[in-house]
Amino acid sequence: MRNLILVLGDQLNRDASAFDGFDPKQDAVWMAEVDEESTHIWSSKQRIALFVSAMRHFAESLRQEKVVLHYSKLDDPSNTQMLEGELLRVTGQSKPNRLIMTAPGDWRVLEKIKQLSLQTGIELEIREDRYFFSTVREFFEHAKGRKQLRLEYWYRELRKKHSVLMDGDSPTGGEWNFDSENRSSFGKEGPPPIPPPLRLKPDHITQEVIKLVESRFASHPGSIAASTSGFGWPVDRQQALRVLNDFIQNRLPEFGLYQDAMWTDEPWLFHSHIASALNLKLLSAQEVVTAAEKAYHQGRAPIAAVEGFIRQILGWREYVRGIYWMNMPKYLELNALNANQALPAFFWDGNTPMHCLSQTITQSLRTGYAHHIQRLMVTGLYALLLGVKPKEIHAWYLSMYVDAVEWVELPNVIGMSQFADGGLMASKPYIATGKYIDRMSNYCKQCVFNPDQSTGPNACPFTTLYWDFLIRHESAMSKNPRMLMQVRNLGRMTDQTKQAIQDKAAELRDL
Repeated sequence: MRNLILVLGDQLNRDASAFDGFDPKQDAVWMAEVDEESTHIWSSKQRIALFVSAMRHFAESLRQEKVVLHYSKLDDPSNTQMLEGELLRVTGQSKPNRLIMTAPGDWRVLEKIKQLSLQTGIELEIREDRYFFSTVREFFEHAKGRKQLRLEYWYRELRKKHSVLMDGDSPTGGEWNFDSENRSSFGKEGPPPIPPPLRLKPDHITQEVIKLVESRFASHPGSIAASTSGFGWPVDRQQALRVLNDFIQNRLPEFGLYQDAMWTDEPWLFHSHIASALNLKLLSAQEVVTAAEKAYHQGRAPIAAVEGFIRQILGWREYVRGIYWMNMPKYLELNALNANQALPAFFWDGNTPMHCLSQTITQSLRTGYAHHIQRLMVTGLYALLLGVKPKEIHAWYLSMYVDAVEWVELPNVIGMSQFADGGLMASKPYIATGKYIDRMSNYCKQCVFNPDQSTGPNACPFTTLYWDFLIRHESAMSKNPRMLMQVRNLGRMTDQTKQAIQDKAAELRDL
């Protein structure tokens, strides 16, 4: 064998750089399902099923091309259940001259494969991932010499370079971002009519995978049964294109206005639900951005919605990838706020009287999905205020969500959500009282706690912990210009009130 092409579970695109120069007469492909990838983090059933089903669909497409494929299934008797074990097994049999892969999205996996290359003496060639707008090296160049890294500057640089939403040298619409127009709540009347997302019926491959997951990973979190939300994620490229088109046609126009809003028993709202397809490489970032930009130029979606959506793809997604690779592996160990609280047990079952958390967590367990404000300002906010160990809440997010791949999940949690990197990625910790959740949802209307109260039997835990957070971190927060107003508000409290808040917070940590 000349080349063995390594295809990981989040690299399911036939036009990947690893396939450049592929010769079916001399080369072969390797793929492996292994328990370790679902157990090193206690992955949810929805997440496992998506990855395995998408891998099997991609493998089937390769077989139809008559590509020589070495594929390990989870239930193969000889499966070592480790990536390096399966790769050693195949290289020992086929004796390839070279291993070729597209750059992976997980530092741990990259290190495993590098070590295997050294162990076997087989050359390893790692190629750029073309499904992003930028390369990691380009981000490193952008970061060089800067005292602070901020999304906005990287985003503008990429907009200019790739001529996205640009009128010559100026941004389309006269502004670089329309974030101020994309923060509306639904109000007391609730959401307007929402076109439901395209949920896809499992085919025979996916049905087999669901049965396998239900039996092999029965103790893992979440549900995949048809009696709940079932499984409806795209598992191949054609399905992913259908889901993208459904969003562009039906929900993009209202996405911007309501992207931060939440509502009881409404998991999908106006969001795209394409992150998993993007992260599995069933879609490219370029074609997603092009589709949204085209909708604006054709008058089918307003600039605020389109820009807000594109900023998540062209801006945030590229930014967190650069942060990840620039700072691994030490980034995983950061804990700037010295948070040492264990993750509450209710994060695994949603059994809590806090309605916002119960809604978000049970939805996540049922569907493998929650939108970015539910993640940042409900589950993430509570973990930050409570002082949960960053690695524990990171593991929870990586376990729970179908779109969770470490390069994107880890910076979002360590940097954006938990401020555990001390401000490397974001300029301030995103903290708020329960009043924020009350403003952006109807969750509080159905809750036993009062978001206006920080002490007493009806005090909202978010509000109590918000003030407790400021008390505990007052010295550090007073040095952050973006936190000065919040610190000043703390200064107006009496010592007696502060003590009552701290006592209440201590009760919450003991639950």
